[in-house]
Amino acid sequence: MAKYTEENIKSLDWIEHIRLRPGMYIGKLGDGTAPDDGIYILLKEIIDNAIDEYTMGFGKKIQITVTANEVKVRDFGRGIPLGKVMDCVSKINTGAKYDAEAFKKAVGLNGVGAKAVNALSQYFKITSTRDKQQKTIEFSQGKLVKEYDLCPTNEPNGTYVHFIPDETIFKNFAFLPEYVSAMIWNYAYLNAGLTLEYNGNPYVSQKGLADLLAQKTKSEILCYPIIHLKGEDIEIAISHNQEYGEEYYSFVNGQNTTQGGTHLQAFKEAYVKTIREFYKKDYEAADIRASIVAAISIRIQEPVFESQTKTKLGSQNISPQEGAISLRVWIQNFLKKELDDYLHKHPDTADALQKKILQSERERKEIAGIKKLAQQRAKRANLHNKKLRDCRIHLTDLKDERRLETTLFITEGDSASGSLTQARDVDTQAVFSLRGKPLNCYGMKKKVVYENEEFNLLQHALDIEEGLENLRYNRIVIATDADVDGMHIRLLMLTFFLQFFPDLVKNGHLYILETPLFRVRDKRKTFYCYSEQEKLKAIQKLGGKPEITRFKGLGEISPDEFSVFIGQEMRLSPVIVTPEVTIQKLLEYYMGKNTPHRQEFIIDHLKVEKDIPILVD
Repeated sequence: MAKYTEENIKSLDWIEHIRLRPGMYIGKLGDGTAPDDGIYILLKEIIDNAIDEYTMGFGKKIQITVTANEVKVRDFGRGIPLGKVMDCVSKINTGAKYDAEAFKKAVGLNGVGAKAVNALSQYFKITSTRDKQQKTIEFSQGKLVKEYDLCPTNEPNGTYVHFIPDETIFKNFAFLPEYVSAMIWNYAYLNAGLTLEYNGNPYVSQKGLADLLAQKTKSEILCYPIIHLKGEDIEIAISHNQEYGEEYYSFVNGQNTTQGGTHLQAFKEAYVKTIREFYKKDYEAADIRASIVAAISIRIQEPVFESQTKTKLGSQNISPQEGAISLRVWIQNFLKKELDDYLHKHPDTADALQKKILQSERERKEIAGIKKLAQQRAKRANLHNKKLRDCRIHLTDLKDERRLETTLFITEGDSASGSLTQARDVDTQAVFSLRGKPLNCYGMKKKVVYENEEFNLLQHALDIEEGLENLRYNRIVIATDADVDGMHIRLLMLTFFLQFFPDLVKNGHLYILETPLFRVRDKRKTFYCYSEQEKLKAIQKLGGKPEITRFKGLGEISPDEFSVFIGQEMRLSPVIVTPEVTIQKLLEYYMGKNTPHRQEFIIDHLKVEKDIPILVD
């Protein structure tokens, strides 16, 4: 029996607690391949402080420099009071944001952000410039390294933070420019008139969420011009495209609430109610919102989030004061007046919107019977289904700190799925086994998702039939062999998701699993190599004549070895769709009929033996 005495009771200081339980402060750790990985939360926490200064009316420019593993942020606000610089980054629950008058609608109110960055960085430096004086302090892993004396300066007021995330916590991490750029653009859209310089390039918006939606849809065909509605502490932009699904971008006090929350739910309900009343028709909510692309930003007092990473709003009212108006009523009143007025003033937009709703209604009725049968088949199949080996934790478990680690591996064949199933973390990793090659669904209607058993069961395993709100796994990972057949299956699965669930891809949930091509080992050490170059380096490190194994497929990799590839050392390549990419044109190019252009592409990118370097003894 385990002992339970005074010696078992421990008190951790703030640094130890953050470093021991980083997930409580920044969500999952990760290596930078996912937009919600911890290193981006660190970056966000520092930029948030600079944004709050701008919101309060101080400083119109923020300079941000991000390399693969290093961050520098300089704002031109008031600067931290010089006597409190140390406290603000090294004493928990210390900060100006507890003063509700100074920061009524700030992003964060817990006084933890900068301390978490400090504790989780191998190098952290902060400089505050205020009234011709400057104070600089350096830390490592939250511990003081050097405190500089106050010195005179001619630099403008503001705060400068330079940090390098701790590589002992964030293994093999790297900041991806695509994710950093998307984050900084969001800050620009939410703070019209603010200039953010990212690696020397200016990011600035004048039209706020209208610019955001224009950027996100610039390669798409919209059914009507973007509707842009703006009021005090609320801004909304709306349009419809030709893609399946619903696409939303939601924000609270400048924070990107990727998991939505009460404000997004209120918007969806209010939008449906307003549209029904405007057209005096009781349209189905699913038809009204089908193919919608919308953004909503609100600012409220002391928002309540459902996790430390602030990805889902839980607030019911627009302020914590007793008798405050409910969030739902506030958004409903705003949309009822502003959207109704807009549609009356723009009859062409109103006509185009109604045509889109009627088109969605026709499509829904076409698949209604098929959908019901498919749901029944999926329900029956799940009772005896060996295609899905589920995990215990899911993305919808909002109070579980490991929910962001949840992963579904989509793999081919019984041997590969068997090895993956034995090697996985049963708490957070699930396996879905494909039977043969999936259907090439390019150009097909949504009904094929219900008619095709494989697609139907996968859709139900993910629970994405009605949108992403019930998505059960944060990462969907395509895990196929590194050969021609495996690549073909990968392309077919990418086509499925891009064709029918583009919002899942755009929200950063889809990945490709990188698996090793070679195992190079001797009696002392084993290297797993993902390329010819890595193989050559491993041979040189071991010297002599090591044993070299070429993995022909995932089924050849033992469960013990798989536990390495899908554990801490897992390599994932995110599937990123930039606004410049037109999904339908992309699918037509790769999955449509053969064209001379595609043949030329294949020839130009064909790898032959002459491209492979040879190791000379």
